[in-house]
Amino acid sequence: MSLARLLQLASPALPVGAYSYSGGLEAAIEAGIVKDAASAERWIGDVLELSVVKMEAPMLSGFMSCISKDDSAEFGNLNSQFLASRETAELRAETVQMGYSLARLLKDLGEGAVPLEEPSFPAAFAYAAARWKIEPDTALQGYLWAWVENQVMAAVKAVPLGQTAGQRMLLGLGSSLETFVENARKMKEEELGNFAPGLAMLSARHETQYSRLFRS
Repeated sequence: MSLARLLQLASPALPVGAYSYSGGLEAAIEAGIVKDAASAERWIGDVLELSVVKMEAPMLSGFMSCISKDDSAEFGNLNSQFLASRETAELRAETVQMGYSLARLLKDLGEGAVPLEEPSFPAAFAYAAARWKIEPDTALQGYLWAWVENQVMAAVKAVPLGQTAGQRMLLGLGSSLETFVENARKMKEEELGNFAPGLAMLSARHETQYSRLFRS
């Protein structure tokens, strides 16, 4: 059942509102940085490798480790650290809203309450993975896949791109996930980093962008 639960947790049908966010991608499209399939794949791949894999993924691994050790204090500390790493109001609101929605869903499904007042999405995801007995590396790969898939779906809508182009992007980007999981799992605390100034500046600009489809 762990595979079925992983597919459920990583599915775009999970009612956490992921489809309403682009994570800065829409601002990159508005700025003309992303304009076709090649530039979209390059942008998504760069954010994945330089930001998500170097901060979000290892912190997700840390959340799951805290749960396995029943270390609620460190679980809370990691959550606060992750929220502080969000560079803009939109990016912080994105993870808080998705974390809240997943936490509420888990409670409604009888899986208990995420032990945080304001859970980030990775914290709530880690809690769900632990409740559903999903192996940590598998959960991490599912998390990264869900992130990539949401970015590609946003690009298909907003660039716009055809469905076949989107599937090509998923094939290309998905081939690196196993390596990224291994790198994230081995990353030491002092190696964590979220240095992506271009993403931060575009995300801030998106907050006042005149016309937009997405909330970030």
